[in-house]
Amino acid sequence: MIDRGTIDRIMDAAQIVDVVSQFVTLKRRGVNYVGLCPFHEDSSPSFYVSPSKNICKCFACGEGGTAVHFIMKHEQLSYHDALKFLAKKYNIEVEERELSNEEKEAYNERESLFILNEYARNYFTTMLHEHIEGKSVGLSYFHERGFREDIIRKFQLGYSLEQRDAFTQDALKSGYKKEYLVKTGLTIEGDKGYLADRFRGRVMFPVHTLSGKVIAFGGRILKKAENTGKYVNSPESEIYHKGNELYGIYFAKQAIAKEDRCYLVEGYTDVISMHQSGIENVVASSGTALTHGQIKLIHRFTNNVTVLYDGDAAGIKAAIRGIDLLLKEGINIKVVLLPDGEDPDSFARKQNASALNAYLKENETDFMRFKTKLLLEEAGNDPIKRAALISDIVNSIAVIPDNIIRTVYIKDCSTLLDIDERVLIQEVKKKRLTLFDKDAEKSEQPRQPVNPVELIQAATQKVDSGTKKKSSIDKFEMAILYYIVRYGEDVLVSEEDEQGNIVPVNVIDFIKYDLERDGLWFNNPLYKQMLDEAVNNCNQPDFVSSRYFLGHPDPLVSKLAAEIMGDRYELSKIHTKYFVSYDENGRPTDDDNPFDERKKLDKNVPRAMVELKDAYISQQISGINERLRQNSDPQVIAELIGQLQMLKDIKKELAKELGERIILHF
Repeated sequence: MIDRGTIDRIMDAAQIVDVVSQFVTLKRRGVNYVGLCPFHEDSSPSFYVSPSKNICKCFACGEGGTAVHFIMKHEQLSYHDALKFLAKKYNIEVEERELSNEEKEAYNERESLFILNEYARNYFTTMLHEHIEGKSVGLSYFHERGFREDIIRKFQLGYSLEQRDAFTQDALKSGYKKEYLVKTGLTIEGDKGYLADRFRGRVMFPVHTLSGKVIAFGGRILKKAENTGKYVNSPESEIYHKGNELYGIYFAKQAIAKEDRCYLVEGYTDVISMHQSGIENVVASSGTALTHGQIKLIHRFTNNVTVLYDGDAAGIKAAIRGIDLLLKEGINIKVVLLPDGEDPDSFARKQNASALNAYLKENETDFMRFKTKLLLEEAGNDPIKRAALISDIVNSIAVIPDNIIRTVYIKDCSTLLDIDERVLIQEVKKKRLTLFDKDAEKSEQPRQPVNPVELIQAATQKVDSGTKKKSSIDKFEMAILYYIVRYGEDVLVSEEDEQGNIVPVNVIDFIKYDLERDGLWFNNPLYKQMLDEAVNNCNQPDFVSSRYFLGHPDPLVSKLAAEIMGDRYELSKIHTKYFVSYDENGRPTDDDNPFDERKKLDKNVPRAMVELKDAYISQQISGINERLRQNSDPQVIAELIGQLQMLKDIKKELAKELGERIILHF
């Protein structure tokens, strides 16, 4: 059996566009890709691939799902073998064995670190908004920077008190272990039991994973202090590897996919200010040169990157650092140099959204042309410097994987450098042979898509829904399951407990409480299984409902989750009128922008619950009416009429609730 951690690594590594494009020729269409479906006789492209959701879907035959499902169908493999297929492709070691006690302990430690970081995030935000020092120092600083209150809360900004060990002592009193405080880097341990807060006296910037979990912090000091850096960051830990993370990716991923472009900046405030100015598809490398892990993260959502840097000399030099790595990944790169004395933070604060967008579009320059002109200016007429310049340009062109793009760049640079194109071609070829050995020549051949005609009949078999005959309430249970899979971990409402503490209630918990209150549960066996597992796991650290079900070892579960993520199931009209519209082929017209949907959760989840209860009542009324037709016993008839009247009264109340605005309460 493959353990859950390995499955998660495989699912994270297996980018759907990369996997599908091995077998299907794909063309970009908006935020998605489209091609001819390999699972039926397709004359016009109907097979859609969504990089942001990491799933595929044919809107003609219905086949699709995750990368695992695609490989299962295309290669006729079991779920287990499809995972191994992808693991081999992405060089992920699969060890099929039971976890040792040490491994279980390591897993538990990892989860503990996530929980501690979440606690720290909440502590720092509370200090910022409620403590007198946090409000007078931290909140004042953010307001002076021009950050709006909604942006401060959205990015979960906080403040760490000036007192040496305020946070550490609070965490210890709350039951958190000292060893975990030290391992996350939140606490510094010295000799003779000395403990101190790493971030004391600093405003706090939480760093989130792609799924929104807090894995690290950055802290900016507000007072001048000798031998103290302006910014301090969390050290590397079991859950935080700086080279694999980008600040702001959690808030930017949907906008990057929608705009098909990622703006790359340097620091935390650059991201926040641009976001506030209306540019949401922006991430920061946090002051370090780009790494392979960060680039792969960007590449999951787009092929286009625009680098923004200061307009001074240092900014210009910074703009060309790490770019060869982007080129090597096949990413199209542009550069925008801001006016002298400006950085993305200061410049964004002076612009409105339309002016900032216009400036970025008007001033972006293709990286290779930018670099060539920049180096030409530096080289002047010095032949030695010009030779070094040509060598530098050749190095950059040589790493580009696409032969056509390399050819275009060679032609452009030949003109700009006033050098024979054949010389550049020869030098690039030599460099590629050096970089990639003899395999470089083989890579020049375009990859041909496989068309497995012999597998079409087997591949088009439908996956069983998990039940032989659907009942009349299945569609209402599916509407609830839709919210569970897509938004299960999202906070729906907060309520006060007996001690007066505010407790957040997520979508799954709300559904659980509402069903249990009325003694109800799902009837469909497959839906019930997914509801049970969601309830049992929703409060686990790092639980993301869509990820959990898409990577589920039961193919029926993971297949259904992929269908839900791919919008196969149209919600009832009462829901779709709020936020979802479909074209003539049944495809959502706003497929990759769930933010409007999220804004309606507090109305639509309770409404879906009421509709489900109404369907249950209608089913019971139909059953009683049938029994009335079949019975002649006056006593039985009287009892049934009494039950019928009670059910009709309940149905009347439900109808009234459906016609009014629903207020959340338990």
